[in-house]
Amino acid sequence: MARKVINTPNAPAPVGAYNQAIAHNGVLYVSGQIALDPNTGELLTDNLEVETRRVLDNLGAILTAAGSSFGQILKCSVFVSDIENFGKINSIYSEYFDEATAPARALVEVANLPKYVNVEISCIAAID
Repeated sequence: MARKVINTPNAPAPVGAYNQAIAHNGVLYVSGQIALDPNTGELLTDNLEVETRRVLDNLGAILTAAGSSFGQILKCSVFVSDIENFGKINSIYSEYFDEATAPARALVEVANLPKYVNVEISCIAAID
């Protein structure tokens, strides 16, 4: 499989020299997503649960556009602005993954995230 750029209007458009995802040799590499509403461009950061759900929905839109799904994610990288928010973020995250088959994951606190959001998630997934 040749390298293929994946972009969908159902997730926020890239704002720099990157694409939403790259597919290559049966693997999908999804860029970090934040809580931008793809329809309005509005940043949803007033409520952490709503923010986390928007981030995961953005990931889901890209996965779908590439012919993948949450069940095919191999690894997620979760970046948070405050590790004290782990419980709330993990609660929403758990709605998208079955605990028995959830992907590998790293979750780290960072000094700042784009647009000073609270959470950003990227992933690597298999493609059928």
